[in-house]
Amino acid sequence: MSELLEVILRCVLVIGAFMTLPLLIGQMEHKQMAHMQSRVGPMYAGRFHGWAQLIADGVKFLQKESVTPAAADKPVFALAPAVALVPYVIAMVAIPLGPLFGSDVLIGTDLDAGLFFVLAAMSIGVIGSLMAGVASGNKYSYVGGLRVAAQLMSYELPMVLAAASVAMMAGTLSLVGIADAWEPWWLIVQLPGLVVFFVAGLAEIQRPPFDAPLADAELVMGPFTEYGGMRFAMFLLSEYAGIVVLAALTAVLYLGGWAGPWSDQLGAAWMLLKIAAVGFVVIWARVAYPRLREDQLNALAWKVLVPLALVQLTISTLVVVS
Repeated sequence: MSELLEVILRCVLVIGAFMTLPLLIGQMEHKQMAHMQSRVGPMYAGRFHGWAQLIADGVKFLQKESVTPAAADKPVFALAPAVALVPYVIAMVAIPLGPLFGSDVLIGTDLDAGLFFVLAAMSIGVIGSLMAGVASGNKYSYVGGLRVAAQLMSYELPMVLAAASVAMMAGTLSLVGIADAWEPWWLIVQLPGLVVFFVAGLAEIQRPPFDAPLADAELVMGPFTEYGGMRFAMFLLSEYAGIVVLAALTAVLYLGGWAGPWSDQLGAAWMLLKIAAVGFVVIWARVAYPRLREDQLNALAWKVLVPLALVQLTISTLVVVS
């Protein structure tokens, strides 16, 4: 009975994190962009600082009609939002939040290969965008879907190489083990890997300045052009869930996870604070940098990030064997 209760509590933890953290990141994006771009619109929904903006967006999506184009591949078109969203739920199963008030580490399950499990789940999520682009029966959506595939092939390799460098120094692929093995001086040694991992992660979740698959100025909304209502909201939620997963991985691999003062009691709070800090940088990049062209995207991946990731892997190897 106790084992069953533990499983239920872990499931509740994962679902609760998935239903809460991406929405908080979405709310943060509204407010942060409003301040950085001097826009007052997101400050009107709610008396204090536009606190009800997220609720207003949810009501808006519920009221919008979800139309399936006549030329679309209807089963694939309907399935694509779920394929884009569900992998991030799966990824959160292996992401640790840290201890809280002396408890064990809050996590769905500690997998021996948790790092590669989460990276693989993130890759599957991209397939939903590709399905949406191909199944929509729209040429702009189709081009956006092809850009998603090209971007995945370009940025998956440097991201995995950078993550493997940290796993090599920690001597484990478990995210809990990596966080426990982390030392502050790793941040200096792994600094090139941090840059590679974060930039490649932005490209994988299609966040600006790597949002060429969406490219609203030229492709309307890329693979999501024909989507509306709650189907579009699911794609939007998957984007914010991708930010949470990327921020959590960055925090575990490079920022020590839940390391901080009184980590046995407040470890989960430190982890959430680091996720919010990395999420702030992700949103800041959207405001600060213009979109890269497709050729610039690929050139950055193969000419800069891959060589830099290989250099980082060499440095990590020398540190381990020395």
